Amino acid sequence: MSAEGGTKAILAALSANLGIAVTKFIAWLLTSSSSMLAESIHSVADSGNQLLLLIGGKRAKRHATPEHPFGFGRERYLYAFIVSIVLFSLGGLFALYEAWHKIQDPHPIESWQWVPVLVLVVAIGLETYSFITAIRESNRTRGKTSWVDFVRRAKAPELPVVLLEDSGALLGLVFALFGVTLTLITGNGVWDGIGTAAIGLLLVAIAAVLAVETKSLLIGEGASPDVVREIESAVVAGEGVERIIHMKTLHLGPEELLVAAKIAVPRSERADEVARHIDETEKRIRQAVPIARVIYIEPDIYRPEAASAASTSGGSSSGVATSGAAASGAAASGASAPGASTPSDATTAPGAPASPH
Repeated sequence: MSAEGGTKAILAALSANLGIAVTKFIAWLLTSSSSMLAESIHSVADSGNQLLLLIGGKRAKRHATPEHPFGFGRERYLYAFIVSIVLFSLGGLFALYEAWHKIQDPHPIESWQWVPVLVLVVAIGLETYSFITAIRESNRTRGKTSWVDFVRRAKAPELPVVLLEDSGALLGLVFALFGVTLTLITGNGVWDGIGTAAIGLLLVAIAAVLAVETKSLLIGEGASPDVVREIESAVVAGEGVERIIHMKTLHLGPEELLVAAKIAVPRSERADEVARHIDETEKRIRQAVPIARVIYIEPDIYRPEAASAASTSGGSSSGVATSGAAASGAAASGASAPGASTPSDATTAPGAPASPH
């Protein structure tokens, strides 16, 4: 997902939520409807969440430092995780508390009775605009992936967050409209409380989904299977590489990927030939996967018995035999002779460290 597409969706959602929050608060002040209060807090929480996503995107662009040599790309994941906490506490728990209070002490809407209905209908229109914008931006990168897989597998958190928030906002408005309308028709304020409770449960559920998905990104996710296959094809496409012994990937940020690989080279090759083939391999990887900003390649001699033992003890990664310490060894060493790793020598983008090769 492009950062520009995510920013456009965030700004559309922010502008819609700010306008909606003001009108909802006015409607709540006029009617004392708990559904309107819950929806007002919901819109305020969503507005704050969009500001958090914008802050996270800006902070993630900072250049790498000695203390953070791989940059700050994961700050986008951190702020998306904070969004889930805000949505759960400020949105969901508050709505549930207000619903409990309203059901315990119900009262009908006695003044400005149809103002909430008008406000909610207008809010549905504004939220629909925001939701359509998020869908349009998502479709540019989603391809044929289902919406569920897009939310679960996306490495950039902004669009999935906005999609979930906007869909939750639309459903929340429907719940609020349901509660307010039945309260006006029946004169029983319990319906207002029920609508508020539905909003609270919805927000808690969305917050839980966001927390689970962003936690996975925070811990560290590898590249998608399609990207891994592209990298593998690029590695073995040139001369001087007999096979991939071991390879692992890690997202340093949505548009920054670390690749660490141990490759088998011919026994007869000289050190300068190995170094040249590694440089060519790095170029092929970047051509195939431009977000591969940090690349470590360790040359070795393929030994089937060692690969088999490593596969038995450490599992396999990317469908090839795995050596338990290969990735860390690749990242730590800077030599280019066989048995040592060669870091990438291309200039890296802001937020990723320059390789010292």
